[in-house]
Amino acid sequence: MRSRSALTAAFVSAALLLAGCSGGEEKESPSADPVTEKVEPATWPLTGEQLAEGKAAERDHPVLVAKIDNTSSASPQVGLGKADLVFEEMVEGRMTRLAAFFYSTLPTEVGPVRSMRATDIGIVSPVDGVLVTSGAAEETKARLARAGVTFIEEGVAGFRRDPSRSQTYSVMADLKTLAKGKKAKPARPDDYFVFGAPEDLPQGKPAKAFDVDFGNHTTSWAFSNGTYANVNGLAGQGDEFPATNVLVIRVKVADAGYTDMAGNFVPESVFEGEGQAQLFHGGKVIDATWSKDGRSGALQLEANGEELKVPVGKTWVELLPVDDAKVTLKK
Repeated sequence: MRSRSALTAAFVSAALLLAGCSGGEEKESPSADPVTEKVEPATWPLTGEQLAEGKAAERDHPVLVAKIDNTSSASPQVGLGKADLVFEEMVEGRMTRLAAFFYSTLPTEVGPVRSMRATDIGIVSPVDGVLVTSGAAEETKARLARAGVTFIEEGVAGFRRDPSRSQTYSVMADLKTLAKGKKAKPARPDDYFVFGAPEDLPQGKPAKAFDVDFGNHTTSWAFSNGTYANVNGLAGQGDEFPATNVLVIRVKVADAGYTDMAGNFVPESVFEGEGQAQLFHGGKVIDATWSKDGRSGALQLEANGEELKVPVGKTWVELLPVDDAKVTLKK
């Protein structure tokens, strides 16, 4: 697991006294007092993009991960266009919910915010992300607390209710306000992926349009003008997530150990171990494998026996169950 420490390391060498060779005089050499400072990468950790000049000072908050509803009742979703990274995960009834990562930009309105799941432990832990949630079942809160995951739930400054929406889907979050509650400057998160350039990718096969079917929800993608668009998404016009990459990760699904209020089985996507993956970029797809050492471990990708680097840019991750779910390429 990669180190999370971004603290300055100081190495001080003692002054060396050297004997002079002329006239028997002893000459004292200048004291050597080098200080080696670990320099943070000048890139954003969730996209690999270069920091604009003067932007480093803005990295004074943790990664905030908003849980956003992904059913028709959520329309329009707000803030997705400003996210750096998005995970789509299965919830009860084989519907889906989004975990939207915000770091380079903190919008003043994101939502509708919904409850978190145990699945989120494996999603946010690699970058010490702070979950922004409307709440959760007590069992889920206990699981996240034991895993050391921080979360902020409705009831503090930074949340509001939108009266134009139905009660369940009315929670909105101001991420700038929520970030102010995190006073200590955190260490820069590790990069979520090993980033690279498109020319680093192995040969793929054409994939300009495809469906990701979770069983009771399908997310449809189409490639155009350099990015993949979620053609049946719920984001407001002009607020869509511009996906440079779509990464499909096949995961096992476990029983979270309790049911929802309607008595439905609550699934937990197990985001650790290893499995099959597909990386969509530039209108092509590359078959790959993934591995992750524990829920907080770094995600590793391989294709053809070699490390697979994710092209710099925004990535949408489909955390897709191994069973009863599929990806269909379309012409």
